[in-house]
Amino acid sequence: MEMDSNITSKFKKICVFCGSHPGNRKIFSDAAIELGNELVKRNINLVYGGGSVGLMGMISRRVYDGGGRVFGVIPKALVPIEILGESVGDVKIVADMHERKAVMAQAAEAFLALPGGYGTMEELLEMITWTQLGIHKKPVGLLNVEGYYDSLLELFDKGVEEGFIKPAARRIVLSAPTAKELLAKMEVSISSSLVIL
Repeated sequence: MEMDSNITSKFKKICVFCGSHPGNRKIFSDAAIELGNELVKRNINLVYGGGSVGLMGMISRRVYDGGGRVFGVIPKALVPIEILGESVGDVKIVADMHERKAVMAQAAEAFLALPGGYGTMEELLEMITWTQLGIHKKPVGLLNVEGYYDSLLELFDKGVEEGFIKPAARRIVLSAPTAKELLAKMEVSISSSLVIL
């Protein structure tokens, strides 16, 4: 699948947070490839964690092979762990995780999380917090593959119920079970203003 100049998106670059492991079920790998295909179809370039392994490697390779630009950001300490063989696209090596997130955030127009572990969730939560604080107004989406993030979304709802998360802030996080649905929701969201205060 090559980039198609007839389909355009409101986004030029989306940052995808995802696991450096593929997960135990093929459905997660399939979701990474599906998301890569959707990015290619919509002419959206990829900003990601820079690794060539796990879901990171799958989506970056798919976007790159489809003709999209791929920009990876990886801390020096993770290079021997997360880059096996050749890197994909342009990869910037940075000092630490803090710099990685700052560079990725600056380079992207929206953020999307595939299934992943603590690192994926930490990156996701920081971008949600930055929206809540007004640091950026970029959409944040969860690709909720096979209900992977159901418990996290329930925790957010519990936070609202218990008075720790404002209802308007709960609406920061968009979620959908497929890449096509999620990207459509994210595009619609940039048309509406989000007031959190």
